[in-house]
Amino acid sequence: MFAVLKTGGKQYKVQAGDVLRVEKLAADAGEKIQFNEVLMVGGDTTVVGAPFVEGAAVQADVIDQIKGEKLIKFVKRRRKHSSKRTVGHRQKLTLVRITDILASGADKSGVKAAIGSGSVSAPAEAAPAKPAKAAKKAEAPAADAAADDLTAINGVGPAAAKKLVEAGISTYAALAAVDAATFEGTKVKPEWVEQAKELAK
Repeated sequence: MFAVLKTGGKQYKVQAGDVLRVEKLAADAGEKIQFNEVLMVGGDTTVVGAPFVEGAAVQADVIDQIKGEKLIKFVKRRRKHSSKRTVGHRQKLTLVRITDILASGADKSGVKAAIGSGSVSAPAEAAPAKPAKAAKKAEAPAADAAADDLTAINGVGPAAAKKLVEAGISTYAALAAVDAATFEGTKVKPEWVEQAKELAK
């Protein structure tokens, strides 16, 4: 029996007993992990996922956290007084041994899911926080429903409208009541006041 699993942006065809070097996983040596992103399970009958096979998983033991071979990146710019630079890199990897391939029942196995070291997995308790944020966003437009679109006034752009709102002028009536010569909150032009009087009607 074999399986094709996906981890770290790569795909691996594995069988029980295989030893793999995969992109670094958040697991310690000796720990048992489970790959839930299985693209294909083969054996007596082959099952191809769309994109993943439902309920299938590959279980493995973490052998060690290792580094790959050193890669040298050399950059040289031609011409007189040019520069050159040499940089080395060793990719962090996890060495795992495949122990079992499950065609079904992966969610009931109780084995820790394999998560990459760069992945951020939100805890289950934090999931309901999104609807609360959406509710706050929904309340914000309702509060501004009484405000008029000040950009309808000729010469008032989005930036000027924002300054007017910050100065406490959010409606045509409020702008129409302003004395352009003495108002100190922000710059108000007399023609804006005249247009606001017309729009307030």
